[in-house]
Amino acid sequence: MSREGFWDNRGGENQILGEYKSYRQIWEQYQNLQERWREAQEFSSLISETDSEFSELKKEIKSLTQEAEDLKIRLLFSETEDSHNAIVTIHSGAGGVESQDWVEMLFRLYLRFCERKGFEVRVTDILEGEEAGLKYVTFLVQGDYAYGYLKSERGVHRLIRISPFDANRRRHTTFALVEVTPEMGDDIKVEIEPQDLKIETFRAGGHGGQHVNVTDSAVRIIHMPTGIVVQCQNERSQHQNKALAMRILKSRLYEYYQEEQKKKIMEMKGERKDIAWGNQIRTYVFHPYSLVKDHRTGHETGNVERVMNGEIDDFVEAFLEKSQISSEKE
Repeated sequence: MSREGFWDNRGGENQILGEYKSYRQIWEQYQNLQERWREAQEFSSLISETDSEFSELKKEIKSLTQEAEDLKIRLLFSETEDSHNAIVTIHSGAGGVESQDWVEMLFRLYLRFCERKGFEVRVTDILEGEEAGLKYVTFLVQGDYAYGYLKSERGVHRLIRISPFDANRRRHTTFALVEVTPEMGDDIKVEIEPQDLKIETFRAGGHGGQHVNVTDSAVRIIHMPTGIVVQCQNERSQHQNKALAMRILKSRLYEYYQEEQKKKIMEMKGERKDIAWGNQIRTYVFHPYSLVKDHRTGHETGNVERVMNGEIDDFVEAFLEKSQISSEKE
């Protein structure tokens, strides 16, 4: 940044400034944690477990532990897009109401995770099931490194449990697909030709509730060359819905072209990847025992309730560590 001519490169300095800001935040957070830890150690030498201040000390140590874990995970982020917001869509699979209920359960899991991280969640599109649950839901997660945290959730999630919708109390296996895309900023150029878009307006549907605003201003945008479809129905006006839908489309197109490039490289190398609905990344077993297992990393826990309450940091960390090892080998 101190080099002569650095500020003359209009636009080119943005990436460097972004990296500088990111590293500075990490360093300042580390310094803050060190200082608070020293203060906690000094304070602990002055009090005993019977003192009223002891409970406050325990809270501070718990907070420090969590923040240190968050910083440890943040240091594993390696992709440029990790610092971006995230666009998440959860689709129900085969299985009708059972699968739709699973979508709603996963949606609730991610809402709780985002709440713990201080992320803001905006539902952009949602379709409720006829009996229960959700057929699909799309939401924008805004916050520092939202995509970095949530990219580990991309893939098929399998649920095994005694279905509450089965009168015979039989065990059911059902699936839901989670898609996670980084929201791309204005600095990313994606060519979108107006003649390639089919834009439709329709009335937002659903049974009501806190996630649905029934209006006549919902927007659907179809990118005909790729077949990518984006809908937005929860903003106040048609103009706002269209603007947000275009942002989501731009992000999905960017990821689409990136994936196409990766496929071409794999084909040149003679590599093949079987991308199939049945290739689950994680299994959640509620019955006959309790277990959540990630099939990519081997990480597992028997505390299903904790996971369903959004405490998935250990799964995120295991995924990022394995991804880092894989990148180093390449």
